[in-house]
Amino acid sequence: MRPAVVALGGGHGLFSSLRALRHVSDKLTALVTVADDGGSSGRLRSELHCLPPGDLRMALAALCDDGEWGRTWSALLQTRFETAGPLNHHAVGNLLIAGVWQMYADPVVGLDKLGWLLHTRGRVLPISSVALTVGADVSSSSGEKGQIIGQKHVAKAQQHIDHLWLDPANPPAEPEALSAVAEADWVVLGPGSWYTSVIVHLLVPELAAALEMTKARRLLTLNLVADAETDGLTAVDHLEVFHEHAPSLRIDVVLADPTSIDDLAETRRAAARLGAELVVRDVAGLGETAVHDPLLLAAAYRDIFNAERPGTR
Repeated sequence: MRPAVVALGGGHGLFSSLRALRHVSDKLTALVTVADDGGSSGRLRSELHCLPPGDLRMALAALCDDGEWGRTWSALLQTRFETAGPLNHHAVGNLLIAGVWQMYADPVVGLDKLGWLLHTRGRVLPISSVALTVGADVSSSSGEKGQIIGQKHVAKAQQHIDHLWLDPANPPAEPEALSAVAEADWVVLGPGSWYTSVIVHLLVPELAAALEMTKARRLLTLNLVADAETDGLTAVDHLEVFHEHAPSLRIDVVLADPTSIDDLAETRRAAARLGAELVVRDVAGLGETAVHDPLLLAAAYRDIFNAERPGTR
């Protein structure tokens, strides 16, 4: 029997993990950040006062199957309008989600209806019932302190991010998301934009508590390369930032591609401070070091899930 898995994240990182996990789990749930305030999602969030749909769209597209039906719907969800009018750069999937939310007042019901229509191989849930605003306390190279507010700005931060926070500070967690975490065999965090797609989940108090209390094992997948949010940070730095934002959250396994590790011994020690064993596997796409290969990642997840005692290669 294959494990029940909950995957947390957003954007392209969650897309990668879901494309892999759907090969190894018969009960897969994506818990998706709702803090996006840029582009098509930001415009719909502002105009319709709804949750930002973009990261939810990406998760739905990732869970479409490989048959003609799934491939067609996945491509359509990701298609963007190119026009000189107000529809410019809106993703079809974002408009579809916004439309179904007008039909069904409950965003979870709407997403479940779309999952039924798309024949998705898993369920997609928002982590909160309210749209979130991400903020960051930052410092410059000269030591000057400041703040950046908004996901689209934090994602392009030029300063060092000292601490991430949310507005509202104590948002309600989606009850279905909490239930999924409680019933999971494995919880997978990352890869993805480290602050705005991974750590943001740890700032929803009820969800953070559920992650601490669950009987599931917890796996943290490291990125292949640093992005704008974490430019200059090593794998060890990523793990330390994670620990700083969730000091009481125990991780069982840290999964990393060998190309993402500067110092194997130090990375192993940093993982151990989270309570985790480090598993090093080739999971990068050939010729695309910034993109996880879904089949290689699926194989790594399968081996970790099946191993009684995950180890370091």
